[in-house]
Amino acid sequence: MMGQSQVEDFLTADQEQQIVAAIRRAEKTTSGEIRVHLEKHTEKDILERAAEVFHMLKMDNTIQRNGVLIYVAVNDRRFAIYGDKGIDQAVDAHFWEATKDVILTHFKEGNFTQGLIDGVLLTGKQLQHFFPWDHNDTNELSDEISKG
Repeated sequence: MMGQSQVEDFLTADQEQQIVAAIRRAEKTTSGEIRVHLEKHTEKDILERAAEVFHMLKMDNTIQRNGVLIYVAVNDRRFAIYGDKGIDQAVDAHFWEATKDVILTHFKEGNFTQGLIDGVLLTGKQLQHFFPWDHNDTNELSDEISKG
């Protein structure tokens, strides 16, 4: 029987902490909020599901509407990057392409941890231009990896 374990086995506790550390590092340079969500499988269109999870995690509650979710359907080996309205208004259509390519390259080789770390750091770097960190910035959302 395949239960939650599939998602649990996707990353070791140590790998999860490496990704969380990458999120914290990325968020030191931007007021943007980055989260990673893992789920076993989705029947839905991957972006549609990412949007649902984004709302479920209340990621649309940030002041500047600059949250970014990296959503992974583990069994499907598929992922999506979903950015809030504030980001979509600030960036061009190709904004996420480079980040998607980096994650995809690693995923194809089975390097899921490195793919997510690089994806998170690149997201932070790109957000920095539009949403620089300032000393009044607070961490509005958890940095922990969430699971569905």
